[in-house]
Amino acid sequence: MKKLLFLSALFLLTACVTINIYFPAAAAEKAADTIIKEIQKSIPEKAPEPKASLPNTQSVVYQWLDKALNVLVTPAQAAEADLEIDSAEIRKLRASMKSRFDSLAGFYKQGFIGIKRDGLLAVRDASSVPLKDRNTVNQLVGAENGDRDALYHAIANANGHGDWYGQIKATFAARWISNAQSGWWYETSSNNWKQK
Repeated sequence: MKKLLFLSALFLLTACVTINIYFPAAAAEKAADTIIKEIQKSIPEKAPEPKASLPNTQSVVYQWLDKALNVLVTPAQAAEADLEIDSAEIRKLRASMKSRFDSLAGFYKQGFIGIKRDGLLAVRDASSVPLKDRNTVNQLVGAENGDRDALYHAIANANGHGDWYGQIKATFAARWISNAQSGWWYETSSNNWKQK
């Protein structure tokens, strides 16, 4: 019994030491919205949409763990959580994505491309894309996906937490879908395509 109590106390002590380096989910959502809206600003803004469907399981686990630890120890910096989204590499990637967006917009509207659950783009049905546009669509999707992946790594690294890459990618995935324009296609949690 004493050993179990000691291990529990040791776990709580470890949790207390690391509480101030949790992943700032709200700040990540805000950063994702800022970046996505900047990239897509050539499209007229629409009325805000309700939050995306249910959060992913990993996010829910982190939120419950955070709440449980907050009961035991008050996090000193929780209210000040921010996510750094400004570095030379991040600015370069944002500019690249913004300059590509006008070319992608028409393919979004025609339904040739869609946003996958992981936030990357996919050609929904290659046979529906006119032969003259197939190479262009594939190149644009490949370049966009490369920049998105590099952006998530750059944001994680700019914050000194390369280990946040997965959480940043998951946050952006939900926000790409949430910020999609009416008529665009996205992949649902059941791997089906749905039009907004």
